Amino acid sequence: MSAQPSAQYPVWTHRWTYILATTGAAVGLGNIWKFPYIAGENGGGAFVLMYLICIMMFGVPIMMAEVLLGRKGRANPVHAVLAQARAAGASKLWAFIGLMGVAAGIMILMYYSVVAGWSLEYVFQSASSAYMGQDAQTIAARFGDLAQDSERQLLWHSVFILATATIVGLGVTRGIGNAVNILMPILFALLLLLLWYAFKNGEFQKGLNFMFAADFSKLTSQSVLIAMGHAFFTLSLGMGTVMVYGSYMSNDQSISSAVIVVAGLDTLIALIAGMAIFPLVFASGLAPGSGPGLLFETLPIAFSGMWGGAFFGTGFFVLVAIAALSSSISLIEPGIAWLEKLGSSRLLAT
Repeated sequence: MSAQPSAQYPVWTHRWTYILATTGAAVGLGNIWKFPYIAGENGGGAFVLMYLICIMMFGVPIMMAEVLLGRKGRANPVHAVLAQARAAGASKLWAFIGLMGVAAGIMILMYYSVVAGWSLEYVFQSASSAYMGQDAQTIAARFGDLAQDSERQLLWHSVFILATATIVGLGVTRGIGNAVNILMPILFALLLLLLWYAFKNGEFQKGLNFMFAADFSKLTSQSVLIAMGHAFFTLSLGMGTVMVYGSYMSNDQSISSAVIVVAGLDTLIALIAGMAIFPLVFASGLAPGSGPGLLFETLPIAFSGMWGGAFFGTGFFVLVAIAALSSSISLIEPGIAWLEKLGSSRLLAT
């Protein structure tokens, strides 16, 4: 039976707040710049099918277990695992599992925040039409200049970290809860708007074929491992996020239903992102890609020659920034909750 939350321990104000927060943790840069590409390169619909199998067979059960550990212990990952180890008469060294999750989140945030800073820079570049009408070489050079400009990178990195720290510092309900209730609907709306734009202006059928036309000859053992690895990464498993968010879940909320909804939304967003991105890439005669090159070189080139490119480019990079922010909040929260348990104030821990 789950422990009853104390008067001091926070609980999500609504069951949908938990779902939005955990979906925000799951939806990140990988949904936008990685999954659509690896799906297309590894058999399209065949890979998507294998990925869904991995999600349901491995991702969802492990995620349920992490949520259960968090809610039962009503604590951060370190102390939640430690409590179960003590209850089972096992070694206290099991607490290192939670500690490794906390450390993993901080390490991921180190590079995540840099890329998120780039997305903020490109919000303003898009809004000011900085790359509109320019050739591919010039646009690619703009990103190269940014990557070598330490002052600009430090500025946008600091802005992003400050936004993350402010939200987390305000607490679970006032900070994280309110933030995800605002940010996630905006993310969904922007994604649907970009999907419409891709349908109207892109090679939509070609994009669909790239992602969904099943080619089982490309589905190798390596493809299966890629699908399994992405299933673990996209659901934020093993990083303490799922456990600490689960500790804030009310006792009357169904864990299985909530986890299935989160996994479904995360997958849906990744698929829609691919359908919004690759038709624009193909319409511009560009090759599909992944990673920073797709976001900060290929897509600006595509937007630069399209009707409404500045407006929809701005919307796209706002979407990227929101996805990065919702994930970064979740990456730092396990560590903050752990430091709070050790006696630190949330503000000081942040």
